Amino acid sequence: MSSAFLVVILALIWAGITGSFSGLNLLFGGLIGGVAVLLLRHTLTGPGHLRRARLALSLLGLFLYELMASAIRVAIIVLRPDMNKVIRPAIIGVPLSAKSDIQITMLANLITLTPGTLSVDLSPDRSTLYVHTLTFDTREAMIADIKNGFEKKVLEVFP
Repeated sequence: MSSAFLVVILALIWAGITGSFSGLNLLFGGLIGGVAVLLLRHTLTGPGHLRRARLALSLLGLFLYELMASAIRVAIIVLRPDMNKVIRPAIIGVPLSAKSDIQITMLANLITLTPGTLSVDLSPDRSTLYVHTLTFDTREAMIADIKNGFEKKVLEVFP
């Protein structure tokens, strides 16, 4: 994909997001797109950039799915008349395969942004992430859910 084509696409995305397709706004979007392409030129031309983009979109899709599903689960819990019987809060230590700062930060943020869970702390040796959950079933199920979901995708996107 040529850089000029990418700048045009980014300008159109900018105009769509801002809701104004005026000439000045398209020009401003092109300027922002040009700066982005200039700053990311080595990343965009490197090997495997399309595969990495596909993996990032896959992570985004998983996050959006988990966001909607957990928001519905939390809403159902909150609307129940016997809410106190359903809520079983707990803090679980999740052993991490993620080692780099970006991997751990991304995983912790994805967990925190999902309703019903919250990243609380990271162990000093960076091997365990402590996660608070609103509804605790089993430790193994929660760990498997995080490791086979968010952590697996984060490790794919940020090797």
